[in-house]
Amino acid sequence: MRLGTTIFAAALASALFAGGAQAQDTVKIGWALPKSGPGAPGAAITTLPNYQVWVKDVNDAGGLNVGGKKMKIEVIEYDDRSNSEELIKAIERLATQDKVDFILAPWSTGMNLAAAPIFNKYGYPHLAVTANSNRSPEMVKRWPNLTFWLGLPSEIIDGLVTTLDTLRKDGKIGNKVAMAAVGDQFGIEQSTAAREGFKKAGFEVVYDKSYPFGTQDLQPIVKDAQAANPDTFVAFSYPPDTIGLTDQSKIAGFSPKVFFVGVGTAFPLFKQKFGASAEGVMGIGGSNADLPSLKKYIEHHKAVMGREPDRWASPVTYASLQVLQQAIEKVGKLDREAVIKEINTGSFDTIIGKIQLKDNHYKGVWAVGQWQGDNFYGVAPKQDGARAPIVPKPAWQ
Repeated sequence: MRLGTTIFAAALASALFAGGAQAQDTVKIGWALPKSGPGAPGAAITTLPNYQVWVKDVNDAGGLNVGGKKMKIEVIEYDDRSNSEELIKAIERLATQDKVDFILAPWSTGMNLAAAPIFNKYGYPHLAVTANSNRSPEMVKRWPNLTFWLGLPSEIIDGLVTTLDTLRKDGKIGNKVAMAAVGDQFGIEQSTAAREGFKKAGFEVVYDKSYPFGTQDLQPIVKDAQAANPDTFVAFSYPPDTIGLTDQSKIAGFSPKVFFVGVGTAFPLFKQKFGASAEGVMGIGGSNADLPSLKKYIEHHKAVMGREPDRWASPVTYASLQVLQQAIEKVGKLDREAVIKEINTGSFDTIIGKIQLKDNHYKGVWAVGQWQGDNFYGVAPKQDGARAPIVPKPAWQ
């Protein structure tokens, strides 16, 4: 379903894009995201707001500088309804009917993997920020227009297992791990990598359960995990599940020494909902919350959107758009092939620091984060801004 030929017509977007330019003077950028269905909550926090803020920032500055000419961005967007078939149809429409200059990435691992062949078919750079797959090194060789920004499942698991192993050696946790995972591409890849990582490190997985995407009743999972009496609970979950698992754990009094859930743990909504109970909860991602440019970004995002961004994929999403913008401006024309080459080989200044992709992957990503006070700090890997984890997790409040 088309949501409108441009964002100029929408209430929020009318503020974002006031003073639009003539059609021949614009850069047409399209995207298809879930505004309905189970993927909508995640996209509404991580992806869509950053697309909107970036477009506003570019247009407020006069537009993209394309060969010395300022060209404002015109947006065409669709609701993919959290359905891969709808997504593919929307991207085809953007490329062949709307003839947009660039297409921004969809949300989630499964959707990005489904869309990758279509982006490649039509020669669009594909900044797959919210995708996480161990197949990515193989995929970028096949489709060099494709880039990944949140690490591989194996890298995230390496950070998690290393963190847990250190805690075990320090006598802060025992050997037992309970694990749950959403039954889609993201959960399957993460849990598969986790099983291998835990086994190699000598952890005992005392509970291991997959649940269908969109599951609302998570009480049985929490109940069974609690019965296994683990030191660590790990869930590779999407935002609604992350909230649900945490809520059910509070109700059940299930408070293991390490409580790791996510995607969604890094969302401000998580902190707002659970308040003091968020303290010590771990999840995928994190940030260097003390970085001045990141602080400025958070304040700016809140001023534009009325709410703070999440502390993991949101800043990386905005940074990827800065990379796209700088690549276009360095090339000096709307030449997608040249822009792809520049993205893959260039060096860019962003809100999360200098970025230079390695084999089409961003390597500065956080694997594990934890709520400490008002920020979701990066815990692993050990890099600038990393915090020591608080373990055991404080009791639920």
